[in-house]
Amino acid sequence: MKQKIKVWDLPTRIFHWTLVSAFAFMWYSGETGGSLLAWHLRCGLLILALVVFRVCWGLWGSDTAKFANFVRGPKQIVRYIKGEITENEQPGHNPLGALMVLALLGAVLVQVTTGLFSPDDNTFVYNGYLNSLVGSDIGMAMRKIHFGFFNLLLLLAAVHIVTILAYKFLKKHNLITPMITGCKELEGKLPLLKFASSGKFIAAVAVALMVVAVVANIG
Repeated sequence: MKQKIKVWDLPTRIFHWTLVSAFAFMWYSGETGGSLLAWHLRCGLLILALVVFRVCWGLWGSDTAKFANFVRGPKQIVRYIKGEITENEQPGHNPLGALMVLALLGAVLVQVTTGLFSPDDNTFVYNGYLNSLVGSDIGMAMRKIHFGFFNLLLLLAAVHIVTILAYKFLKKHNLITPMITGCKELEGKLPLLKFASSGKFIAAVAVALMVVAVVANIG
């Protein structure tokens, strides 16, 4: 008999869907250009805050958010592929999903960092917040990477979406709804999960805001 269990805390879900929305806006504003580039820069700061928050939350957040609880080595990945790891053992991200989480976070961080140092060589108005810290050659190199690397980021996002859809329609395993409601339905003995306190959440938010404030003030 299936029983409902809370798996994803609210901070993790808010992070996920805010990042999705911000990513879509960054794509649109980058392609559109013009005055939207001002908001492109601001949204870049938002994404930086999200990534910093997620790193903090991955260190001291809830059980299913902690990197130490879902990032696994080769042996555990093989176990999962063989079907030897159930959701009861690892109810959050599975070992393969963990690799995608790390890849996406790393790619987003690279994209944001290169954007912070990139110049606006069209109107010279919307330079990245940290562009003044580097010379023109380095700035242009960052801009080139920023444009080119976005294709890799899109590819990773596409793989992520396709994988989620494959789980839903081929394996009949819905990964979308739990990231909205926070709950899954599991059979058998339910795992005992600990969720982080509001104090830890405030600490993670504070660190993210401090990083963004430093970057914005430099700009």
